[in-house]
Amino acid sequence: MENVLFKISFPAEFHAQTAVECAMALHRQVKDRVDSIRKITIRTHQSAIRIIDKKGPLANPADRDHCIQYMVAVPLIFGRLTAADYEDDVAADPRIDALRAKMTCVEDRRFSRDYLDPDKRSIANGITVEFRDGRKLDEVVVEYPIGHRRRRKEGIPLLVEKFKTNLARRFPAKQQRAILEIALDAKRLEAMPVNEFSDLFVI
Repeated sequence: MENVLFKISFPAEFHAQTAVECAMALHRQVKDRVDSIRKITIRTHQSAIRIIDKKGPLANPADRDHCIQYMVAVPLIFGRLTAADYEDDVAADPRIDALRAKMTCVEDRRFSRDYLDPDKRSIANGITVEFRDGRKLDEVVVEYPIGHRRRRKEGIPLLVEKFKTNLARRFPAKQQRAILEIALDAKRLEAMPVNEFSDLFVI
């Protein structure tokens, strides 16, 4: 249980979570120069190359959220990656496919080893952006996604906020408060019968 990965920051296939975080960090430096980008190198692990390194047309949202190039292009351009960004209207922006065509995934063997290492279980990605004028940005690397056990301290508050947001989409305010009151009190939650906790979610 201590190794559970929480998908907190981005609605992205897990092998690309850190790549999206890298792209978000680079957004401010590239947003006004997207058309001037010559090359983007994604330094990654073997599993990502096998599963989400995709070229060519992407037919639907499911294709797009299993394409690391798409999941990097959107935050580089827009500074965000939401579920809506996989839909056809966003995907129709010609800048996305233009950027995808400039991306190359390369395996870093250390990343691949650390991905399989039970003491690490990293999901590392690094992104380097090069421009046509010869300028090259420093590589941005993120080894562990925000939902990883090694980032619990910063991840848990964000996870709680995500929980609150999703409760608000479904339950009245009074019911939200009742669920949160129990869910955020570990001792009370552990002592509560499962059926009573489940009953809190009945509308």
